[in-house]
Amino acid sequence: MTGGAGAGADAFGGRRTASAPGVLYVRFHAGAEMYDRLLGLLHEITPVVQALPPDAALADVRGALRYFGRDAAGLAALVRVRALARYGADCTIGVGANPLLARLAVYDGGLPDGPQGRPPGAVRTAPEDLGAIPAAALPGVGPATARQLAPYGLDTVGRIAATPLGTLQRILGAAAGRRVHDQARGIDPAPVTPNAPARAMAGDRRFGRDELDPVRHRRALLSLTHELGARLRAEGQVARSLTLTVRYADRSTTTRTRMLPEPTGHTVALTDTAYRLYASLGLQRARVRGVSLRAEGLTAAGLAARQLTFDPGDDKARRIEAAADRARARFGPGAVRPATLPGTAA
Repeated sequence: MTGGAGAGADAFGGRRTASAPGVLYVRFHAGAEMYDRLLGLLHEITPVVQALPPDAALADVRGALRYFGRDAAGLAALVRVRALARYGADCTIGVGANPLLARLAVYDGGLPDGPQGRPPGAVRTAPEDLGAIPAAALPGVGPATARQLAPYGLDTVGRIAATPLGTLQRILGAAAGRRVHDQARGIDPAPVTPNAPARAMAGDRRFGRDELDPVRHRRALLSLTHELGARLRAEGQVARSLTLTVRYADRSTTTRTRMLPEPTGHTVALTDTAYRLYASLGLQRARVRGVSLRAEGLTAAGLAARQLTFDPGDDKARRIEAAADRARARFGPGAVRPATLPGTAA
């Protein structure tokens, strides 16, 4: 997307959304292990940075424009150059007058990476006309909400913006209807809230193509829970919660978090929680581009209480897990893998 969202830009000739662009939405194209270092690049520009794990962040750069002598798009280009030069990681950065418009600037219609699709990284300013963007691109419109709107022909941002508030509230409810109504007009009063990423450990899996098969989705989750479990145990840590992020073909995402029954690094418990999170989304035949898991609320394993159990199966699973950890430590991380994962000998 190109074009400017100049001072006081108004997408539909009505209410003015904001002043000059000053918010960046940054999506890093790198592994989760690089996230904290890439986030540090934004802190070099402005202290007003909101981490959005596992691969994105918001930054309000309005206070840094005069210091650097650049506009917001210029600062976005600077962040991208530094990410490439220091870490070899590209990023896509949206520039807008508020967090919503900055997010919409990076919407690409689900085009694939590569020379015939979208560029793998770029700086994009918010479009002046949001009308043709699909409704699912709005942060407040997930797959379930999009299905509610579709029977009424409300499949684009422009059509939603032209719909009376009362009609949307009858379809979606009072609060959700007003939120979607405002978002379709480019209105987002929420500020960028500075925070620090919670002490966490993350991993992600990206499919080579848009994947519809739930079995492959679950295999990716199984691979991630085995990876996270092994890393947690190797570092002597346990997690208190697990966050699942699913990225769809249209570049929208859904994120869900669930507390673990007890702080743990036990792979079986992580896998069970990950599967429950996935089932709660009700994706059915969704076109999924990638999944990521984030183990959060990390603490030292020695400080965490463990519920005793008389289940011999659980005790056996933990002994097998410990033996597998010893094998990985001696022969490498690929020495022991779940039999259901690709590349494992039958």
